Amino acid sequence: MSKYIFVTGGVVSSLGKGIAAASIGKLLEARGLKTAIIKCDPYLNVDPGTMNPYQHGEVYVTDDGAETDLDLGHYERFTHAQLTKDSSITAGKVYYSVITKERHGDYLGKTVQIIPHITDEIKERILKVSKSNDVDVTIVEIGGTVGDIESLPFLEAIRQLRWELGEHYALNIHVTLLPYIKSAGEQKTKPTQHSVGRLREIGIIPQILMCRTERPISQEQREKIALFCNVDVEDVIEAADVKHIYEVPLFLKKEGLDELILKKLNIKLADRGIKSWEDGVVKRLRFPAKEVKIAVVGKYISLQDAYKSIYEALVHGGIANNAKVSIFKVDSEEVETHGFKKYIKDAHGILIPGGFGSRGIEGKIAAVKYVRENNIPFFGICLGMQIATIEFARNVAGLKAANSTEFDPQTPDPVISLIEEQKKIENLGASMRLGAYTCVLEKGTKSFEAYKNEKISERHRHRYEFNNAYRGQLTQKGMVIAGLNPERDLVEIVEIKDHPWFVGCQFHPEFKSKPDVAHPLFKGFIEAALNCGK
Repeated sequence: MSKYIFVTGGVVSSLGKGIAAASIGKLLEARGLKTAIIKCDPYLNVDPGTMNPYQHGEVYVTDDGAETDLDLGHYERFTHAQLTKDSSITAGKVYYSVITKERHGDYLGKTVQIIPHITDEIKERILKVSKSNDVDVTIVEIGGTVGDIESLPFLEAIRQLRWELGEHYALNIHVTLLPYIKSAGEQKTKPTQHSVGRLREIGIIPQILMCRTERPISQEQREKIALFCNVDVEDVIEAADVKHIYEVPLFLKKEGLDELILKKLNIKLADRGIKSWEDGVVKRLRFPAKEVKIAVVGKYISLQDAYKSIYEALVHGGIANNAKVSIFKVDSEEVETHGFKKYIKDAHGILIPGGFGSRGIEGKIAAVKYVRENNIPFFGICLGMQIATIEFARNVAGLKAANSTEFDPQTPDPVISLIEEQKKIENLGASMRLGAYTCVLEKGTKSFEAYKNEKISERHRHRYEFNNAYRGQLTQKGMVIAGLNPERDLVEIVEIKDHPWFVGCQFHPEFKSKPDVAHPLFKGFIEAALNCGK
């Protein structure tokens, strides 16, 4: 029977519950436990697939095609947990399921209520993940902040589960904030006391407090928190700010968090340490031998979380090459107005990530033209691959009006177009080409050299594709089709001959990159950028 860790957050949002949950998973895996991780989100959207990135940030995609919260990316990067659509539980999914059952008559005429019907649905979904994956410990992160109306059904559900599972089978960890008031010269514990008080009001007693802080917690402060929050002093864990998020598991281990969790869950396992993580990831982050500058040209640059997995995968590519990756964020609309060279003249490589809509497109096309003509390493992902195709068609193949039907439905040369089955779709949610698909690589290409494998599988999230009607024209002019989906004969990767590194892929390789196992394309891209910078 799986044991459970429920992670809640208080005081303010953006405290890093996702990093905390992922780090806990990392520490428990290092002790030999198999874990599953779940994110419970209180919003009423079924999933974030139709949300604007400015509202939600990145949409993360799993192998089975689920569009999920970006925290699932943290879970996969830190751990070996197998995440699926069931790993993301939203209020939208829960309410949709309950209402559908009610319409079907499954509740036999009963009055359908938050308790027990909504809370039972949440509990069933949580238990399903641990049972289907046969794990030792299931970590459940509850989104939002304690005190929010939206998260109350989820909190009630985990309160019931804690009582039903019994002692040593469920553990409540609360992530909270210890703000430092500069004018007073003091670290304040009162917000933490109030946050724990709100939890206790609804029947949840946190057994471990992870206190986010800019400054070390004194013994006196630990004792004060323990006294007023009804925990032992050893249960107050300092969660200090660190330079790199991949240092968090090491810091929490020094605080004794893994040993404390095992003690409270009555699990006895030897401490095998996480030296491979420390040596292979953290030390390379702290003491890189080289540095490389990468420009990311996108339309959501102002929001850090919009390209979260892209930024992390670039860092992973740097770790694999023992190099620091300095990222320049370039707004593609600014490029349209002021030109490209002004923003990236010192960059050793250019990456254009995914996106939707026509805003900033011409700026991205200008960026691709610049790197193609100046032999600067280029990596295009999803929309970035499509932009590379449009630029090549216009400026090399002579199709001056080439475009995507997404941006110009009347273009005479739709080198990128809507795939046939997408033309009949009316509902936008979960209707794109989503999840893992097979790709067969062409030997002798940069992509084959990176993967060192002929057959790969990568995750997708898009509606538009390379138009096969133009394949012959473009390849005659020097474009290389480096990867194809064999089932549908769809172009997955394009390259250009006689260029240090010019790779565009229709899929999202950033979703499968880890700090200790960099994705082959990111590793190869950073290596090429380093060679360019010599």
